[in-house]
Amino acid sequence: MKRVIIVRHAKSVPYGYDNDFYRDLTDRGESDAEKIGEKLKIFGIKPDLVISSPATRALRTASIFCGKLDYEEARIRKEDILYQGLTTQSFVEMLQELSESVQTVFVFGHNPTVYYLVYNMVKYFNSDMPTCSTVVLDFPVEKWTNVTARGGIIAMHLTPKTV
Repeated sequence: MKRVIIVRHAKSVPYGYDNDFYRDLTDRGESDAEKIGEKLKIFGIKPDLVISSPATRALRTASIFCGKLDYEEARIRKEDILYQGLTTQSFVEMLQELSESVQTVFVFGHNPTVYYLVYNMVKYFNSDMPTCSTVVLDFPVEKWTNVTARGGIIAMHLTPKTV
């Protein structure tokens, strides 16, 4: 089984849109990321790889999760395309190129892209992706090359209000 965990960045400051890339998290955003990270730790979910948008708010969310899940922050792989927005097909191709030693990958990004990725990677998704939403998708395949759109199963969907 391969596992993909898609995370929308936590709550960020509501100003600074003229310099959107550098918007940071609010105190609530940091607290929400810590809560979700802690819940994943309790469930025993740990990343083999973390990929993040390089934008400050996404990278900071990823860093908080890494601190909770014993993943070295310096190993976070930054992908510009997660800030710019990517298609489901590009996302699938990114996953299909992962090393087979990776079983669980975390991907940190932004709406509306993360919503569309979750929506398109499973057969049915009828929910929202508020800030810090974390969706665990399981793919019943042995190799990343066999991961496809609509092939995932939602194992859990965590939001700050539900943990």
